[in-house]
Amino acid sequence: MSSAVHLLAAATDGTSNAFQQVLDASIPIGSYSLHYVEVVGVLIGIVSAWYGMRRKVWAWPVGILANVLLFFVYIGATLGADQRIPLFGQAGRQVFFIVVSIYGWVTWAAYRRRHGGGSAPAVRPRWMSGRERALVAAGWLLGTVVVHWAFQVLSAWPAQWWFYWADAWIFVGSVAATYAMARGWNEFWLAWIGVDLVGVPLGFATGYVPTSVMYIFYGLFVVYGFTRWVEVTRAETAAHTERAARTAPVP
Repeated sequence: MSSAVHLLAAATDGTSNAFQQVLDASIPIGSYSLHYVEVVGVLIGIVSAWYGMRRKVWAWPVGILANVLLFFVYIGATLGADQRIPLFGQAGRQVFFIVVSIYGWVTWAAYRRRHGGGSAPAVRPRWMSGRERALVAAGWLLGTVVVHWAFQVLSAWPAQWWFYWADAWIFVGSVAATYAMARGWNEFWLAWIGVDLVGVPLGFATGYVPTSVMYIFYGLFVVYGFTRWVEVTRAETAAHTERAARTAPVP
């Protein structure tokens, strides 16, 4: 058996292998265990959000790194590395994050190249149209119902009735918020607030304390980021109006 296969193979003598040990490494804090990989993934996610607020392309590759780490955190129990209930919705959304992040990465990089390159902002913020808002809202609600059903059918883990609804809401809302960010819609910040309102209590209820702390901090950060993007939108709208007035034909 190769060393890579041996690393990932489940231990048969009652001990955990190196991969499991890394995922399960933690320090006790009261009644909780602070898992190192979860903390690192959360911190990298916050760095990604900071780049996003500044409209930097680096937001996407940094975010992908956090997604990979958190994917394994949320399914640690299925790998024999964690005793907490696995959050399949949280894990699944990391996969979708990576897919949407690749789209956002390409889109923002292309925008930056078209507008001077270098340190130029990688996206122009704008408000969604009424049609776009209706489609996203409907997709979020319908998607939550469908994903809730899928989680119940596919998961063999016992959980209270509210668990799959919360996990589905976070899953669909997070994908919607990430896509809206890739499109440069200001409302993506508000979508994250909607995710946070469910993510914080779910994280504490299931023992993912660093994730809940991240949601609390991220909620405050989101409010600030939202105000910054709105300021940019107003400034660019005013500049566009002024340019249009200067170039308008004189009657």
